[in-house]
Amino acid sequence: MQNPKMFIGGEWVDALSGKTFTTLNPSTGEEIGRVPLADAADVDRAVKAARAAFPAWSRKTQAERSKALVRVAALIREHAEELALMEGMEHGTPYRDAFGVAMGAADKFEYCAGTAPTLMGQHIPVKDGTLSYLQREPAGVVGFIIPWNLPTIMTAVKLAPALAVGNTCVLKPPSINSMIGLKFAEIFAQSALPPGAVNIITGPGGSAGTALVTHPGVDMIGFTGSSESGKRILADAAGTCKKCVMELGGNNPVIIMEDADLDASLKVLGWRQFNNSGQHCSGPGRYYVHEKVYDAFIEKYVAYAGAVAVGNPADRSVTMGPLVSREHQAKVEGYIRKGVEEGARLVFGADKPAALAGGFFVMPTILADCTHDMTVAREEIFGPVAVLLKYTDRDDIVALANDSPFGLCAHVWTGDIARGMKLVNDLHVGSVFINCQMLTNEQPWGTSIKESGIGKEGSLHGMAEFTDLKLVCINYDV
Repeated sequence: MQNPKMFIGGEWVDALSGKTFTTLNPSTGEEIGRVPLADAADVDRAVKAARAAFPAWSRKTQAERSKALVRVAALIREHAEELALMEGMEHGTPYRDAFGVAMGAADKFEYCAGTAPTLMGQHIPVKDGTLSYLQREPAGVVGFIIPWNLPTIMTAVKLAPALAVGNTCVLKPPSINSMIGLKFAEIFAQSALPPGAVNIITGPGGSAGTALVTHPGVDMIGFTGSSESGKRILADAAGTCKKCVMELGGNNPVIIMEDADLDASLKVLGWRQFNNSGQHCSGPGRYYVHEKVYDAFIEKYVAYAGAVAVGNPADRSVTMGPLVSREHQAKVEGYIRKGVEEGARLVFGADKPAALAGGFFVMPTILADCTHDMTVAREEIFGPVAVLLKYTDRDDIVALANDSPFGLCAHVWTGDIARGMKLVNDLHVGSVFINCQMLTNEQPWGTSIKESGIGKEGSLHGMAEFTDLKLVCINYDV
């Protein structure tokens, strides 16, 4: 897929400026191809295309829209192999994970197609002779800015619910892995969606992203990314009072109690820590491990990390690929150095093999004996780095867990479920996982707690975010 074009109004177009930028293979650092460099003028024509498509798409019956989304789901499954290879090449996702993610994207469209018909209005009894009810209507034109850490699944997470309830969309994929977004455009071009229902533009957040957020023809913004970027978007969106749904940063606490099943915990936490090279907003951030099991937990974690197969994602035996960019690689490596400088003990982590030197790899890393005030315990590393802290019965573990600017989720591992349940109300986060981690299409994700976001994604709750609730009152006793 060399030098693709953008998808606007059902047509393949170059940037009006004629400019392009490169996208790289994070496993090798080599150029894959060039994509159009959109600016404000390109955003404007994409928004106009979405605005022109909105009346017809929003007025279709729910059954018609759902049928179109089922067709998209089928096309994604047909192209799952291509999407997986592209995700491996441009993002560094190992093939087995990438193929599963592509199939998961199809599931998102299918789920929204089946669920949207249940998002109905509500009758409100008032008094005789009157009718009062609420009806949901699409928000309008939705601008999406997709994160670079999970480009395939997040494209589906954003577009599927918005389209299902009648919105039209302008989507800006991450500039780092823009070709994945344009591969989706090929799928939409074959679907039953009308021209302009989905428009995909490529370019950096500082130009194309800002133009999308500030455009007066955009009614709503959906964004996933860092809290810092989210704050800038909120400030830009304030000029036109746009509704924003945002899933932002997290530094998620993990509480390992003295009676936890350590082997079971690491099957979940270790996988989540190193899967996608730790580039998960829902992944473990800082581990508070009870002193009675602290040494045993470290020993088992070292063994787990040592079994992670790091390498080129094209190799089917690999379980962890590179980080997404050289810039992010340098950032994560900086956190590791900072942790050691501040007194953390590097119990696992090594220089990458010479064969991986050209790529953006960081090997699985474990920092032990960290303290709550260390940089690695306070900030979101977003990489394959486990940060371990020892706690005792004298510590207020809830206060430590809540002492963060983030509030995305928390993990609790204990053999006493009742004891774990007592923490649910005290942990100031959007999701609590006790002895597990699960995220399904039926479950809402996200939070409006602290700096971790605004609103929900997924499930019926997330779909409702893309609607406006209209009150209708009628006096028929006249």
